[in-house]
Amino acid sequence: MSNLVLRSPLQGWVAPLDETPDAVFSERMLGDGLAIDPLGSTLHAPCDAVVVTVHRARHAVTLRAANGAEILMHVGLETVALGGEGFSVFVREGQAVKAGDKLLGFDLDLLAQRAKSLITPVVITNLDAFSIVRRDQDRAISVGDFLMELSPLGGASAVASPTSTTEISRQVTVPLAHGIHARPAAKIAETAKGFDAEIGLVAGARRASARSPVGVMSLAIRHGDAIDVVASGVDAEAALQAIVGLIEGGMGEGAPVAAPMAGKASAPAAVIESAPVTPTELPRDGVLKGVLAAPGLAIGKAVRLASSDIAVREAGEGVAHEEAALTAAIAKVRAKIETNAAKGDKARKAILGAHLAFLDDPELAAGARRLIGEGKSAGFGWRSAVGGYVEALRGLGDRRLAERVDDLIDLERQVLRALSGEEDDTTVLPPGAILLADELLPSQLMGVDPGVVAGFATARGGPTSHVAILAAAMGIPALVALGGGVLSVEDGAALILDADSGTLRVAPDAPALEAAQTALAQRQSRKAAAKAAAHEPAITRDGTRIEVFANTGSVKDAAAAIENGAEGSGLLRTEFLFLDRETPPDEDEQARQYQAIADALQGRPLIIRTLDVGGDKAAPYLPIPAEENPALGLRGVRVSLWRPHLLKTQLRAILRVKPPQGQKRGQCKIMVPMVASLDELRAVRAVLEEAKRELGVTDAVALGVMIETPAAAVTADLIAAEADFLSIGTNDLTQYVLAMDRGNPELAARIDALHPAVLRMIDLTCRGAEKHGRWVGVCGGLASDVAATAILLGLGVTELSTTASIAPEVKAQVRSLSLDACRALAQQALQQTSPEAVRALAQAFTKTGA
Repeated sequence: MSNLVLRSPLQGWVAPLDETPDAVFSERMLGDGLAIDPLGSTLHAPCDAVVVTVHRARHAVTLRAANGAEILMHVGLETVALGGEGFSVFVREGQAVKAGDKLLGFDLDLLAQRAKSLITPVVITNLDAFSIVRRDQDRAISVGDFLMELSPLGGASAVASPTSTTEISRQVTVPLAHGIHARPAAKIAETAKGFDAEIGLVAGARRASARSPVGVMSLAIRHGDAIDVVASGVDAEAALQAIVGLIEGGMGEGAPVAAPMAGKASAPAAVIESAPVTPTELPRDGVLKGVLAAPGLAIGKAVRLASSDIAVREAGEGVAHEEAALTAAIAKVRAKIETNAAKGDKARKAILGAHLAFLDDPELAAGARRLIGEGKSAGFGWRSAVGGYVEALRGLGDRRLAERVDDLIDLERQVLRALSGEEDDTTVLPPGAILLADELLPSQLMGVDPGVVAGFATARGGPTSHVAILAAAMGIPALVALGGGVLSVEDGAALILDADSGTLRVAPDAPALEAAQTALAQRQSRKAAAKAAAHEPAITRDGTRIEVFANTGSVKDAAAAIENGAEGSGLLRTEFLFLDRETPPDEDEQARQYQAIADALQGRPLIIRTLDVGGDKAAPYLPIPAEENPALGLRGVRVSLWRPHLLKTQLRAILRVKPPQGQKRGQCKIMVPMVASLDELRAVRAVLEEAKRELGVTDAVALGVMIETPAAAVTADLIAAEADFLSIGTNDLTQYVLAMDRGNPELAARIDALHPAVLRMIDLTCRGAEKHGRWVGVCGGLASDVAATAILLGLGVTELSTTASIAPEVKAQVRSLSLDACRALAQQALQQTSPEAVRALAQAFTKTGA
């Protein structure tokens, strides 16, 4: 087939794509081409073609020529923020156009005032099928002048057959709470690689191959965005269904959302700080403020970490040599990551899985090899390819995506070291080292001995970065975003890192050091004593028995609960059986799992919560209708009553659990989540009674309710008339009482379950239950907050279900209390005006030993 000549779609000055002040175009993430600085105000068709897409903000259009070449024309930069203002459209999607036909019109003066740049990239997005054999640049150009010439690769048409050229698409509204960040992008790439079809994601005028996790991340797809999934090839339909199903299912990170309003303008992106922080003078008091990344208190000596620069030569030693070197280096790093992942915990495996996806990203490798083909070295090509995406992610205005930059930089350094033959940076750390750095890379933290690292603090970084997640999993206290002051701390300086209060104290005086040492010693002593007495009952000083259970989600969790002295499980989260799969578990599978957990508890009580999905937990086989506010939509019991066959299957599976030999039925109790009215409890009980009749079960089976909504708390007296017990889920109750989304990082510091309003809801619940002689438990996060134990007991709570590791300390706290003092404290707490005041009251209570 003959080559395709593209004519200029604009009057203006044609320049290399490298001069585009946007890394997504200049680094050729979307493809190769040219850029035009326009003097005219009309965009024309550069060849005969069909209109594939017209962006909803009217600033970009994609055409497909007869030979399959796809041409993206993007008028100006960051013009999507105008929401269509100043643009007019002369064509529609699917329309055939001739060379020179008008496509878009735009107000040149408006764009000059409000856009980042007028420069208009003209990009060939499927360069896997075409090469640019000739192009014009660095001169004035008129509409219709020669622009560039394309040649199909292999001398044949990119269009093999009608089956392979027809592109199909489907629009998806992204349900993932944090958008498509690293791990979802890796899952999409893994799925896409299982098909022969070409699969892409289109967000506005930007497009990325679904096989490229880094490319997908660079689209900055957020929660609620409407995107197009496109596919072409012999198995395009199956590929499209697989990717759409994966995204719509939420990948365990979200629930469906309503589509955004048409024409709604996006906010201009805010650039995330990318340059290393400059050292600044320490505050006079020597106290630096930061953001909590992982909790804890540490005393130690400062150890400054600085990554050495890795020099790379620009010129290569031949294409074959450099390509072989790059392949070997990537293979070496891959083997190292796979080895580390195999011996790591869940958090480490998830992070390293994302690293592997980045390492295998075809766009990164292709970018490096393109430069190798131009005579550059493998190191230069790899650094340039990674660098383009790093700048793009930093410039997207999405802090969560910007935090993934560290992962790319980490991989860049590892591959460059493998290319140079250098060993990883190694620092011999003294015991009690508190690491200080501008930023810390995941591989650096994974490479240290947690036994000698007391904590770390960084000038930059975020609380949701992978290094923060690793620190929490390793039990290392950590602060991030302390600013340049942390870089002025001298090596060996004495430090007190109090992550819980967000402070790093440099060179503390003797009283401060003594106080911290005392606090740390007391913590360690309390933990040791509590652990030693973990299997003793939790009985108050005045003789009241309080049950301390543990929250579980697996057989492993149940074993940990027993090891830590928990007297049962006050909450079995059954979602582990239902999420991250294409079909729900059947009755037999559920019965086996529940039986295994019950057996691991060795006859101790097991409270099984029925399926709690919806909101931020989505299952792909439950196509929950789009909701304006998923947190207030189909969640918990509402989903169960919406799909009663799932509820009945689960209840039958629970009823099949057999008690240990010699015990009567009753080990398993059933708890219903997100109840707002008595009618919902009655509906579940009707299904339970039907399941009992079918299985011939005649024994009583306790059915309780989770108090998570204000409605349930204020009507607890009505619900307790028919519920066998009440258990308060303080996480959701807090967000609903305070009207604050607990998934919003901006509100995280303000969401405190010790808020007096939340405590008043707990008080209402306990008083409502008392009228009918029902017991009340707490299975939310507040049960694991030792500072809250006395207040909860004083309000009338008699069962606490905690994280397994904290159970010994909660039991020890219970033994130190008298109920009369707890009741007096609780009444005082209800009269406070803020959670800070409540915590101060609780702290004073603890100090007096009341």
